[in-house]
Amino acid sequence: MIRVVLIVAVAWAALWSAAQAVAHPGHGSRKTTSQSSEAAHEPNERTWRLSGTSSLSGSFVALRDGQVQIRRDDESLVSVKLSELVEADQEWVTIRMGQIRQANEEQLAMELPLLLAQADQRKPRGGAKAEANNVPEMAKAFDAFVKLKAINTRWDERYFYVESNGIPAHQMMVGITAWQQQVPLPQKYFGDNAWQIPLHPVPAKKPQTAKGNFLRGAIALAANGIPIFNPLNNRGDDAYLFGELDDFGGHCGRADDYHYHIAPVHLEKTVGKGLPIAYALDGYPIYGYEEPDGSPVKGLDAFNGHKDKDGNYHYHATKKYPYLNGGFYGEVVERDGQVDPQPRAEPMRPSLPPMKDAKIVDFQETKPGSYVLTYDIKGKKGTVSYTLGADGSAAFTFTDTTGKSTNETFTAKRRGGGGGGRDRQPPPPPPRKGDNPPPRDGERPPRNDDRPPPRDDGRPGPESKGTTTSRPKSNLPQLAVISSSVDAKGFLSVDCTCDGASQSPGVEWKNAPKGTKSFAVSLWHTAPDQEKSYWVLYDIPANVTQIAKNSKGAGKVGINDRRRTEFDPMCSKGPGVKTYHITVFALSVDQLPKLTPDKASRAALLEATKGVTLAEGTFDFQYERKK
Repeated sequence: MIRVVLIVAVAWAALWSAAQAVAHPGHGSRKTTSQSSEAAHEPNERTWRLSGTSSLSGSFVALRDGQVQIRRDDESLVSVKLSELVEADQEWVTIRMGQIRQANEEQLAMELPLLLAQADQRKPRGGAKAEANNVPEMAKAFDAFVKLKAINTRWDERYFYVESNGIPAHQMMVGITAWQQQVPLPQKYFGDNAWQIPLHPVPAKKPQTAKGNFLRGAIALAANGIPIFNPLNNRGDDAYLFGELDDFGGHCGRADDYHYHIAPVHLEKTVGKGLPIAYALDGYPIYGYEEPDGSPVKGLDAFNGHKDKDGNYHYHATKKYPYLNGGFYGEVVERDGQVDPQPRAEPMRPSLPPMKDAKIVDFQETKPGSYVLTYDIKGKKGTVSYTLGADGSAAFTFTDTTGKSTNETFTAKRRGGGGGGRDRQPPPPPPRKGDNPPPRDGERPPRNDDRPPPRDDGRPGPESKGTTTSRPKSNLPQLAVISSSVDAKGFLSVDCTCDGASQSPGVEWKNAPKGTKSFAVSLWHTAPDQEKSYWVLYDIPANVTQIAKNSKGAGKVGINDRRRTEFDPMCSKGPGVKTYHITVFALSVDQLPKLTPDKASRAALLEATKGVTLAEGTFDFQYERKK
């Protein structure tokens, strides 16, 4: 009886807390029970008017202690006193909170019988001691690294949270033979951007394979707080066999975020025998090559998992694909090709193309916060040296195989809504003796590389100036497109780059056919490994045929590849001249109703303009970073 009363009390406390505090997922990663109702999905985006003449636009997130939290278009979170809003907005918040409260009550009424039924079935693991201390069994796997001050952990009724800076104690990068010029930079996996793992995993009705799915983001988290990505890279290739991983099975992504792609079995030495080396993001543990009791592993399913004698499911590491969990036995939410929610990695500098024939032979921390990566190309060595600043910046020195050096400093661009008061960053743990890479069977095959040929010094060569395969091709009439921000030699003005004022370029077009009702603009570039988008404009009125440099009022601004509704200035550090494109579309509709600024990517624009494009034109220009 006491247990039933406790469950009801907790459920009503959660309902009241949600109704008072949460009306919209403030970060896209915390979903409340109320969101399952129709009322909770009512649009929160509006223009808020403050006392006087000021106003701001954004989405309603929460009402807490008399403060209204609003998320702006740039994802920053601001708080405004409820009393400072005009009367109409105060009334809207009051009504909205009533809807949230009602939605919670209705949802609780449906879920309470299930909660009561599960209460007697759910017994905390770890026995009476663990129950008394309220410490989940999952915490044991991470405890060794908590004691080393490499990570922080916490938990609530549903999730186990792990905070880290994304930098492991072991040596990184050495052994990589397919390198895309990334280096390890600390990440801010703290506060609301921490990793979260379900404490009570639920078997999926339809388990999902990771082969061809979940090619973005992490699928598991190692005991040292380092994320583990799909063993297949985002092209669907085995990252280990392709030579992209270091001796510990990791490398850096395009945000310079270090992560593993295979099971980190070397962690067994630290976590101890019999404990998981990682947890999949569905909440099930991942063990090493042996069972927890040391016996051989038998009878693994397609996901590299099975149940123990007590009926508890877990995954295992293997020396061949899929190396760890080959999918998800448990329930997960897939969104945009990755498990959702999960933390963001914050890029500090642009991603670069692969460096042909480069093998990383050394990576050292020369002093706290200073690192040197050494690579070898056919017997000649080059280095990337960088030092992290107290303000979050990073000062780089690039020395190629000819001895030529260039310097560049990058500044972190932090987005809002992050860790808040819990944004505590433990320092990177010092390297430990005995951190040796795990033994593996066989050797990596020779690298199969069809990337652009290098320069004589081993650096990637310039891109070809021919028409790219991603350029829009059609038999439609052609617009004449020019840019006042490009000089007579075809090079972009420094004002439109990160070396200058970061201003959007001036664009002008003519020869629009009859029936044109609006225009759209896309500034893009095809790199060796991906197509990049820097600027999207749409719903430009038909009477507009030019956009001034740094103009702010021409149509609606979509999102660039950094998912920001703004122009992303040219900022490439890779050597050689790059070719970029500005495409203008003449459309037969006044507006593209399916597009909203937060979702209007280049891909979405191309999809939305299908069937309504009367003419188009593309203007090519060049840019080469001088610094």
